[in-house]
Amino acid sequence: MLAVVLESKGVVALRDFGVEEHLGPNDVRIAISHVGICGSDVHYFQHGNIGDFVVREPMVLGHEASGTVTEVGASVIHLQVGDTVCMEPGIPDFSSIETLEGMYNLDPSVRFWATPPIHGCLRESVVHPASLTFKLPENVSPEEGALVEPVSIGVYSAKVAEIEPADTALVIGAGTIGLVTALGALASGCSQVIVSDIKEEKLDLVRKFYGNKLVCINSAKENLLEAVQKVAPRGVDILFEASGAPDVLKDFTRYVCPGGKAVLIGMPVGPVLFDVVGAQAKEISIKTIFRYRNMYPRTLNLISSGALEVKPLVTHRYEMRDAVEAFRFAASAPADAIKVMVSL
Repeated sequence: MLAVVLESKGVVALRDFGVEEHLGPNDVRIAISHVGICGSDVHYFQHGNIGDFVVREPMVLGHEASGTVTEVGASVIHLQVGDTVCMEPGIPDFSSIETLEGMYNLDPSVRFWATPPIHGCLRESVVHPASLTFKLPENVSPEEGALVEPVSIGVYSAKVAEIEPADTALVIGAGTIGLVTALGALASGCSQVIVSDIKEEKLDLVRKFYGNKLVCINSAKENLLEAVQKVAPRGVDILFEASGAPDVLKDFTRYVCPGGKAVLIGMPVGPVLFDVVGAQAKEISIKTIFRYRNMYPRTLNLISSGALEVKPLVTHRYEMRDAVEAFRFAASAPADAIKVMVSL
């Protein structure tokens, strides 16, 4: 089938590619319609690896997808041919201890689309477990369906933070994940959410689409602590760190109120310095996340209800025939881009 293939570091091709997949009784076959380009796809394209995950042979890219069911397994009862769906890209070992304890995102043997050696979904069709495939509400478009994957990270971050009504929050990093985390925090009950970044173009996009909901601060031009204290004099109730920047992680405790919380989302390249005493003196609860679990139904409900407005997240659109150009564009890291979407 036609697929977008990472041949080797820096080389992406659109070509015929064979992926052997058999439809089991609990599976569905899906014709892919939309795939978002994720930062991890771009990282594999540019560097050929993420940590110990190394691209050693041609691999199909993409893990943020939606499509239409074309075939169902004999035991599938909640989906039927013609349903428009989105899919969780991580397939755990359903008998692992982590999965049985409800933490399937932490299963060390999870098979995650476009994570070597597992092929991704930027191809004409996929076979996927029905239990990880979700029918879209009628008022949720296929393009919005493809956004459920990254948005679920933000919704999960908000859930882990255990937000209480009227909490204030600071999100550091205005990339895709930072922005969906800010939106997830608002949808989960925060009264005010501050988003900070050092790139004015990123913040301009946030202001354009969400300026009536989010407070934007350019921390390269303003003193972030002083700006935060104008909104939350004692510090914010919750800090979401979505940049992974070592300089930010070193002193993030300054922005959190006594007894507050910090959720670490961004992934630094290596070990970082951390002000332990600063956290102890305020008894800050520090939590971490890895992807998400059981978030797709919740995220779809929030999008369908209008509590999460995700349409503005797609800033650039390409058709499948131009997918190689789409990756080159995404790799150039344009400041005016949030999500690059490929339609098949």
